[in-house]
Amino acid sequence: MKHLRSAHDAVCGLSRSPVLMERTMVPVFLFLTFFCVCFVAWMLMFPHNRTALADVAGRLRIRLPAGRHALLVAGLMLAVCLPPLLALTAGGRITLPGFEEQGRSVNVQIEALLKGEQLVPPQPLPPAMFTTAEVELVRPQLAGASRNWQLLDAEFAQRLLLVFRIMREKHGYEMVLLEGYRSPERQNQLAAAGPHVTNARAFQSYHQYGLASDCAFLREGKLLISEKDPWAMRGYQLYGETAEALGLTWGGRWTMMDFGHVELRRARR
Repeated sequence: MKHLRSAHDAVCGLSRSPVLMERTMVPVFLFLTFFCVCFVAWMLMFPHNRTALADVAGRLRIRLPAGRHALLVAGLMLAVCLPPLLALTAGGRITLPGFEEQGRSVNVQIEALLKGEQLVPPQPLPPAMFTTAEVELVRPQLAGASRNWQLLDAEFAQRLLLVFRIMREKHGYEMVLLEGYRSPERQNQLAAAGPHVTNARAFQSYHQYGLASDCAFLREGKLLISEKDPWAMRGYQLYGETAEALGLTWGGRWTMMDFGHVELRRARR
């Protein structure tokens, strides 16, 4: 339990770090810059609009610059707006002072936990659980999937097992491995079924390298895969957050969302 507590604290520390990501801040600056540029262009290209705006400002007792002063104001507006935008787009993300080092120490803590304790895979479930009518409806062709933990990359397997452990003991969700390693032949077979199954062909998926897995939940002795169930959807959100905090990529953020999928993106051998 001590190791689990430390791992969970590390995961929570990562998720709470006040990092301002590019994808949340850049659109705001893009909008503001676009608005300022359009406003300046509107004033410069249509002098009569400046006159009309000056009349409105006069009624409001606001004095606006005209002529060369207007050009000076326009230049100052661009000078103020453009540097922050360029800094954001060039830098990728902005980290508040002091927290970059904190995030690095959390990563070191997680690495130490993964190296210090070798987690053991759970006992395999009966094969019949993966071939019920309910499962086939949501996830066809699952009967031929490999659920052999030994075929997974060792580092990826330990990270995934730690995700399973946190999900079970902290969030009350029992996770199940639906598919781990996937042969090139099976990958092509699934790709042939259409893009609603997968767009990746042989050796285009991390499954072929033991670096990806598809997972779901076990509730009341039955597999629960569909995210249409609110309990399962909440579980997938927690699962994704936990996996990402442990350095895995979660398929729930993709355009074609795959909530049960996680992978360890590194050089594939």
